[in-house]
Amino acid sequence: MQAIYLIKNGEASTAFELRDHQVPAPESKEVRIKVEAFGLNYADVMARNGLYREAPPLPAVLGYEAVGTIDAVGTEMDTNLVGKRVVAFTRFGGYAQYAITKDFAFTEIDDLDAGKALSIATQYVTAYYMAYDVTNVFEGDRVLIHAGAGGVGTALIQLCKLRGCEVFATAGSQDKMDHMKNLGADHVINYRQTDYATAVNSALGNERLDVTFNPIAGSTFKKDFKLLGSGGRIILFGGSERSGKSWGILSTLNFLRKMGLILPIGTMMRSKSIIGVNMLKIGDNRPMVLKRSMKNVAEMVVNGAVSPHVGGRFDVKEIAEAHSFLESRKSIGKVIVTW
Repeated sequence: MQAIYLIKNGEASTAFELRDHQVPAPESKEVRIKVEAFGLNYADVMARNGLYREAPPLPAVLGYEAVGTIDAVGTEMDTNLVGKRVVAFTRFGGYAQYAITKDFAFTEIDDLDAGKALSIATQYVTAYYMAYDVTNVFEGDRVLIHAGAGGVGTALIQLCKLRGCEVFATAGSQDKMDHMKNLGADHVINYRQTDYATAVNSALGNERLDVTFNPIAGSTFKKDFKLLGSGGRIILFGGSERSGKSWGILSTLNFLRKMGLILPIGTMMRSKSIIGVNMLKIGDNRPMVLKRSMKNVAEMVVNGAVSPHVGGRFDVKEIAEAHSFLESRKSIGKVIVTW
């Protein structure tokens, strides 16, 4: 088979190489998938730039999710699964014509569009876990969603609106603002034109936020913390503000400096919470949570309760262009690559 290897860190145009690779064999509680398409996530961009600590050593095959047909199963798996079309978490290895996944990390999708199916895995499951498991939003909650036009952001807007939340969402262009409005966001903020904290404060008046969903960190962390009221929660699930900085350890230290120092006693006295989310760790240590979330999200997509948006479809030979597009922050919704 062929696989796309990340051969060096840096610019997308020189980072990847299409190579021949041995077809993997599933272990006892695994299945093998003949891949139609795989999805991109911002963690892939961080890994390409050498900023994602979970990434395997180079050369490596990235990829957290794949859509395709099961063509082989392990000795402890039901042979009736062969031929089933599924979406799966791959925990690396998704950028390949064949991928392996665990028994808990896939769900059947029948003839669902590949792009919508790929949205289910990382982005919608991450959003579902954060909004319905980690914090459990309620009607009337005021929530702030950073990068609201991205894959996780669009999922969060839809999931929070289903619960009756008042949604504030940020993005950096007019088309993204329009998209977030169409999804149901109550307040949309162009962070390139307006300081988002000032805009949120103006809309809230004497009220405070209940939850912020933050994949950026850095300088946004302290702003978010000040916007929270009693019982408020910051859900941190990324550090994209660090991406694109070329000064190595100095950029990392500056990124951390901007977040400031929060003492645990201070969070107790203010009744505010800081919650970190890394879905790789959830998959490693709480697999049934991942399985439950994936099943529930798939049902919501199939039933039309939520509708993923596919903002970019690329051929496998365009992997560099796909990465650059996602990194440019011009994408809306899910970016996928097809074989």
